[in-house]
Amino acid sequence: MHFDHAGIATEDARELAELYSELFGLEIAHEEEFDGMRVVFLEVGEGYFELLEPLEEGTISRYLEDNGAGIHHLALATDDIDAALETARDHDVTLIDEEPRGGAWGHTVAFLHPKDTGGILIEFVEH
Repeated sequence: MHFDHAGIATEDARELAELYSELFGLEIAHEEEFDGMRVVFLEVGEGYFELLEPLEEGTISRYLEDNGAGIHHLALATDDIDAALETARDHDVTLIDEEPRGGAWGHTVAFLHPKDTGGILIEFVEH
């Protein structure tokens, strides 16, 4: 596994992308509307910032209401998401997704509950 991206909840993904472009020289690698969100991936070295803007009520809008803008999750890339989930089960980590599901940019994803991962929402992502 290796680091893939940091998911960042924001009220305006395009505005934040523009700021990060001007401040850090980051370029947009991919942008789409997915699952009630505008999702913008910015290239950062070997990984990405994934900017998540809610377009309707859902997980990210609730996150913003409760916590404000900021890091929502960290994602680790794996070549075998099923094996990664099995390893998490073997370590008694609570799975948010018992089975992998479709994610943004056509990736396959699954999330681990933060109560068992040091307070951090962890996403497995398979490209």
